[in-house]
Amino acid sequence: MMDGFYLRLLEHLTTAVVLLDGQLRVRWLNPAAEALTGISFHRVEREPLDCLGGQDSQILTRLEKALKTQRPYTQREAVLSLANGDQIKVDYTATPVSADELVIELEPIELLLRIAREEALAARNETVKVLTRGLAHEIKNPLGGIRGAAQLLERDLPDPALAEFTHIIVEEADRLRDLVDRMLGPNTLPNYMPVNIHEVIEHVHTLLSVQTHNVEIVRDYDPSLPNVLGDKSQLIQAVLNVARNALQAMEESGTPSPRLLLRTRAGRKFSISNERHQLMCEVQIIDNGPGIPEHLRESLFYPMITGRQEGTGLGLSISQSILGQHQGAIECDSIPGRTEFRLLLPMVQS
Repeated sequence: MMDGFYLRLLEHLTTAVVLLDGQLRVRWLNPAAEALTGISFHRVEREPLDCLGGQDSQILTRLEKALKTQRPYTQREAVLSLANGDQIKVDYTATPVSADELVIELEPIELLLRIAREEALAARNETVKVLTRGLAHEIKNPLGGIRGAAQLLERDLPDPALAEFTHIIVEEADRLRDLVDRMLGPNTLPNYMPVNIHEVIEHVHTLLSVQTHNVEIVRDYDPSLPNVLGDKSQLIQAVLNVARNALQAMEESGTPSPRLLLRTRAGRKFSISNERHQLMCEVQIIDNGPGIPEHLRESLFYPMITGRQEGTGLGLSISQSILGQHQGAIECDSIPGRTEFRLLLPMVQS
């Protein structure tokens, strides 16, 4: 079929590659194709690749034509049905290698769009960070002066009863300083060590259970996940901020039968900030609340952006900052009745 060099070359490609024989049966899949389709090569070897049918009944006819005419064929935005029941859109090219061999290259459109969104979001967030740091510096300097002046004034007041007002000035200056510090995110470097992500989520579950009794909180864990490398307390804060936002949104909107799902899954061959990770931990936080308003979705992770009257707009910004320090990422998809946040973290591989 292929000599060892070319086989190793194809195995390390990030593009999904499928080799079919003259009867359109699977002769070989590279690891990227296994990850994309959710199918093990050993399970489908010498079998038809059913997912190629998808919603397009003509795809197999086109592949047969490509083999017969010995001409490549390209299809844009084809829909594939995966083994787990999900569907994905891909661009694919079928190239005949011989009269009884057909190579198919699959490129998921969602991946390209996600990478583009991630790069745009990273650029915007970096701009926001620079502006926030500059703003914080300009605010904290006069706050320090106001606080110091209030303390000096208190010493010279003839009536001790008036000290109550200087105390208010000092307390409000401290409150504004703390708010600015929270805008800047964690002010200490993470204490990295192997962390069991389920211990993090269980701690968050305990905290949430104390705060609410009206929301059903469901846990769905993948017990086979290895550890992640991170700061346990910071990861707890990141997960808690997202989950607490979901609870508050459901409670404030009066969502009937509110439900929060905390789920863990493994992801393979995932790119974050131009770095390729072989194995990822995915923490999914899913609620059946009202969804995120359309006008907030593009600026969702900016500091001081919130859809709640009582919200500070810092929770998601801080979570994103923590995930960034852990070489991870946070994503969100939302429609009315279902909002899903995905916290992605590289896993420790033995």
